[in-house]
Amino acid sequence: MLDLDRYSCLGGALRDALDQWPNETCLIESDRDHEKIRLTYSDFKAHALPLARALEDADFHPGDHAAIIMANQSKWLISAYSIFYCGGVLVPLDFKLTPLEHLQLLAHSKSKFLIVEYHLWRAITQAPDFKNHLLKTVLVTEAPPSADLAGAYRWEIFRRKGEPEFVKRDRADLACIVYSSGTGGRPKGCCLTHENYLEQCKALISLFPFQPGNRYLSILPTNHAIDFMVGFIGPFVCGACVVHLRTLRPEFVRNAFVNYHINYVSLVPMVLKNLERGLMANFALLPPVKWLALKGLIAVNRALTRQSPNVKLSRSLLPQVHKGFGGELQAMFTGGAFMDAATLQFFFDLGIPVANGYGLTEAGTALTLNDFNPFRADTVGKPLPGVQLRILSPDSEGIGEISAKSKTVMSHYFGDPELTAKTIVDGWLLTGDLGRFDTAGHLQLFGRKKNMIVTPGGKNIYPEDIESIFDGIAVKEFCIFASNFIWPVKDMTGETLLLVLHLEPQQDIGTQLKEEIIKRNRLLPDFKRVSGYLLWDKDFFRTASMKIKREALAEEIRRTSSRASVCEI
Repeated sequence: MLDLDRYSCLGGALRDALDQWPNETCLIESDRDHEKIRLTYSDFKAHALPLARALEDADFHPGDHAAIIMANQSKWLISAYSIFYCGGVLVPLDFKLTPLEHLQLLAHSKSKFLIVEYHLWRAITQAPDFKNHLLKTVLVTEAPPSADLAGAYRWEIFRRKGEPEFVKRDRADLACIVYSSGTGGRPKGCCLTHENYLEQCKALISLFPFQPGNRYLSILPTNHAIDFMVGFIGPFVCGACVVHLRTLRPEFVRNAFVNYHINYVSLVPMVLKNLERGLMANFALLPPVKWLALKGLIAVNRALTRQSPNVKLSRSLLPQVHKGFGGELQAMFTGGAFMDAATLQFFFDLGIPVANGYGLTEAGTALTLNDFNPFRADTVGKPLPGVQLRILSPDSEGIGEISAKSKTVMSHYFGDPELTAKTIVDGWLLTGDLGRFDTAGHLQLFGRKKNMIVTPGGKNIYPEDIESIFDGIAVKEFCIFASNFIWPVKDMTGETLLLVLHLEPQQDIGTQLKEEIIKRNRLLPDFKRVSGYLLWDKDFFRTASMKIKREALAEEIRRTSSRASVCEI
């Protein structure tokens, strides 16, 4: 890998990476089972530099803000590199937002340039507020030949001959403005510097180094902090390869593991949990004798790898399981939401270690990561190199708000000094998350500070903690709420806990499901038990990393349902 201490900016590190490994494959783009693009680092450079030159000729100046709204694809990374090459500030936006939300964030971020997919641009131009936009130049990808682009240019032909001028930036200069939450309420644009990214990349690679020939499967949106780092910056500065899929249908994701012999992938907890369910369903279809033999081999593998993973040994013991993942998977990464320890243990026992981490956009990507020395399914690991963590105002159980200090912590919220002052105090980032350290120095998470429920008896309850007890029940999705969070009342003595259930299509809540809920509920102490359930018939609101938007969901339930809708358990 490159020595990142030598660089002052992302553009410089990426530029040297393209020259360091010119003949290595850096990027593969596949649509279903059809490979659309395969680029070496030299090919990537040949695509990016004419775009950078065209941006310069369009008066894109160092420090100008340029937004990207695209799903994962080669054009995303080529465009981002060109922006950095010109000394610009990248604003990666979630392509799943509405046109109105896109326009709001483009205005808030003061973006002058935009690179966007055609169908998204078409929707934006039809929004009522489109006429008020302040964009200077828009590049649209994959537009039909006869399409009206409303003054935009076609990305594919927006090129100029001649060598662009590389603009070197300082470590303290702004590299990206990343929005940490949707657009409901107050936009939070996290200003991340070149130093934030370089230090974050150095810390992560010290634990999980990529190398030429490694292949990373990019599934999370590239605008997301995790995939931007682990699915772009990290692989590139190590000469590795990123595989993009233009579809996330499960069958094509499975094929990608096999077709491209994937070594690493990042998954949000919900996707990882679905993958576990799929494997368990396949195991259940095995003849009894084969299922008993498989369970025995899994037990042997668990015993032999108890302290640390041995992927080669696991592949020899469980060849069919590993063959389904392409036979060369080294590790998976997860984070961004609570992860059930049983799921992490399930994959570890199969010889597929999952590095569970904790972080937030305000801190770059990750603050902690489980390095498997030893494997701990019940924690999010220890602080990364260069990261200091402390627990503020711990209670009798050692649980308090997590605060962090690191070179990876953002400089400020864009255009919001008041919120910045509340979030970064004396150099420490107040995360809003609750946690504690165990005796081995591993961090355990308990939930969001704002989600904490205090019972009339003075007990602290964390919804995320209770949800782990119900994990695996046969429904599409579920979550825990305090009744007064949904329907506020002044008298807190009536506070109860509710289980909100979103069933699968055509599913009824039958006797078996009710009995399973009651059985699991009894595993909880009296003060943590759920007193009722509410059936919900819509998908939960979720962020780009698939975390439930609890406030938005509670507001919608409050608007359409009453306490009378709750069924007792």
